[in-house]
Amino acid sequence: MGQFAGGGGAGALEGKAVASSAYEEERDRILSFFDDDATFLMARGPEPNGRRVHSKPAIGKVLADRFKVISDMRWDHIEHFVAGNRAVSVWMVTGTSADGEALNYQGCDIYEFRGDKILNKDTYWKIVEQKDRL
Repeated sequence: MGQFAGGGGAGALEGKAVASSAYEEERDRILSFFDDDATFLMARGPEPNGRRVHSKPAIGKVLADRFKVISDMRWDHIEHFVAGNRAVSVWMVTGTSADGEALNYQGCDIYEFRGDKILNKDTYWKIVEQKDRL
């Protein structure tokens, strides 16, 4: 996912249109890996297991919403492994949300596959804080 810099006037509108198109393409590319009845457990959410998103259309909406509020979101993969129909991917995510929160977290995804599609994706990331506690 690239970063789109914008100036003022028509250039800014053009940049937003290109960014919007790129986000849609990135969302669609990511979504193509998911099974129709996939479940995505997000790292943040109202439940102890985060936020549960079920079905390809619902996951697509979450991805679209995410790219709207974190326009420069980027994942750098560190390592991954596969065992049967399960896999783990370790990565760093960076970006800045619309409210100014800086993302710079290491995390991982635990996958379960059905054939060549993602059936379940469970995301975890480190909580970064400057408090001295365990």
